[in-house]
Amino acid sequence: MSEQFTFGGELVWRPSPEDIEHANLTAFMRLHGIKDFDALMKKSTGDVEWFTDAVLKFLDIQFYEPYSKVVDLSSGIQTPTWCVDGKMNIVHNCVDKWAQTSEVLKTSEVSALTWEGEEGITKSLTYADLYKEVNKTANALKSLGLGKGDAVGLFMPMTPEIVIALLAIAKIGGIILPLFSGYGAGAIVSRMVDGGAKALFAADGSFRRGKPIEMKSIADEAAEQIPTLQHIIVLKRTAQEVHMKAGRDLWWHELVDSQSDICETEKTSAEDPLMIIYTSGTTGKPKGALHTHAGFPVKAAQDMAFGTDVHKGDVMYWMTDMGWMMGPWQVFGTLLLGATIFLYDGAPDFPAPNRLWALAERHKINQMGVSPTLIRSLIPQGDEHFQKHDLSSIKCFASTGEPWNPDPWMWLFEKVGAGKRPIINYSGGTEISGGIVMGNFLLPLKPCAFSAACPGMDADVVDENGNPIRNAVGELVIKAPWIGMTRGFWKDPQRYLDTYWSRWENVWVHGDFAAIDNDGLWYILGRSDDTIKIAGKRLGPAEVESILVRHDSVVEAAAIGVPHEVKGSELILFVVTKAGVTPDEALKKELKKMVIDEMGKALAPKGLFFVADLPKTRNAKVMRRMIRAAYLGLELGDTSSLVNPGAVEEVRKVGSRD
Repeated sequence: MSEQFTFGGELVWRPSPEDIEHANLTAFMRLHGIKDFDALMKKSTGDVEWFTDAVLKFLDIQFYEPYSKVVDLSSGIQTPTWCVDGKMNIVHNCVDKWAQTSEVLKTSEVSALTWEGEEGITKSLTYADLYKEVNKTANALKSLGLGKGDAVGLFMPMTPEIVIALLAIAKIGGIILPLFSGYGAGAIVSRMVDGGAKALFAADGSFRRGKPIEMKSIADEAAEQIPTLQHIIVLKRTAQEVHMKAGRDLWWHELVDSQSDICETEKTSAEDPLMIIYTSGTTGKPKGALHTHAGFPVKAAQDMAFGTDVHKGDVMYWMTDMGWMMGPWQVFGTLLLGATIFLYDGAPDFPAPNRLWALAERHKINQMGVSPTLIRSLIPQGDEHFQKHDLSSIKCFASTGEPWNPDPWMWLFEKVGAGKRPIINYSGGTEISGGIVMGNFLLPLKPCAFSAACPGMDADVVDENGNPIRNAVGELVIKAPWIGMTRGFWKDPQRYLDTYWSRWENVWVHGDFAAIDNDGLWYILGRSDDTIKIAGKRLGPAEVESILVRHDSVVEAAAIGVPHEVKGSELILFVVTKAGVTPDEALKKELKKMVIDEMGKALAPKGLFFVADLPKTRNAKVMRRMIRAAYLGLELGDTSSLVNPGAVEEVRKVGSRD
């Protein structure tokens, strides 16, 4: 794990004096007399109680009853208790306080939520509107006998109603159970059964590339296998004809619209369950990361404020689904900061490749979260698609979920962003409630890099013996607790301890392969279980993939390691070519030569295969572990998060022939 780290480059973006002066980070540091970012990191990681208390006050997180202690570590740093004795409900902080008490946000001009559907219709809700709609939906849930501690699933497209439903569940003290809108029945069943869910918010369908996609029959199939399920509340999104089961199924508009818009918010404890988000592992069933009222939302808002620099009235758009943690992250973080959530329900390049940029111009988006995969797919479409739009409202781009390659990063930064807008790279996870590392508006950036660890995150990169290393690749670890950390895996506390805390004492091992360069910038190079070790050299897949995607004929690539008797592993590459390119032996040789020329003959790929697509999750994360398993004919593990399972079969066929 100690080989020299060479991924990176020169500094390409530096914050302007205006950026620094306007930043939330600057305001926070001045409030506490902290001179610079290094001093902030030292104080925030050295005194977790002070930092957490300071963040709660900076975000104006209001409690019905104050906490007696910020954190109790008597059971160990693996299982801390936060905001001891505190009573609060996060919905009061997200919605109630703005609608009821803030003269600034009471005005009709301030949107809590703006939405556009693929078909072109739009809708906007002020904070006062959102308050009323959440109250009506909370009353609807109460009318069905639901209340504190009851789990309710969300299986809906990204419409205003999914935000309203999420908040309504929390308002009554229920437990939110987000589900990907593209899940099949089996994935819904495993999560709903594990969570003991009593109700499900669903929809008749959604739109994708101009066509209605049916969803209700999937919910129906799942419902028959969930013994605890009593009610399905169905949103009419596409007006498709669907079956409604008497006594179980209720139309949203019939149930919710008739309710009172006055509803008292449940006074929950700070540590009461708020949400279970399931995340797929390499083996076994999905892990249900448990989050609380004073956990996940606080970390989300902190990162949004300090990283992407969201202020009151800003419009934040992160291209996501509510089933991925970035969906709830956007909802809680944006609303806690008094900003505007922007939602888009549809394909980002439909009906033309300029759709994303048209959204930015039309809705004056300030912070835009995109994926490297999306940007790679837009580049071949040509620069004219963004050039025709006024993108001056955008303050920054942001990205998470997968490592960047330098060329698409530079295209977004230099061409779309005119070399002025930073790309705030963000990496952490569902169990983190946000980021371990992140860019910000105080520190300079290199392509694909993260400026620093997030304030309050005592993160490091260590070698195989747990010793800190620099300018070399190692394991990403965290050495102190933080308020957003999962409170464990639902019904499986031992699996949580085994997954993160079993390698070194009191050290969270995240499972990511990372590096810190000589200038102090961070890089995440993929999951450490994706790591390829060839003849003693440890290789991050992104390093090889970056070489391949530089070729004009290549859209994306995936690198995996397969067993070799002598070298330990050898390199196998999968490549997706651009439309109109005919992959042949000449191109294969050319691509192999590019890898050998840059990485050396010792890392020459054993095989390179052209495929139509790479297996991905709904948030566009390439699933290398599944590619490897399919190629080797092994068990795939949990595949429910895949949006394109056919891609796995193509890889499996390649492996069976090789």
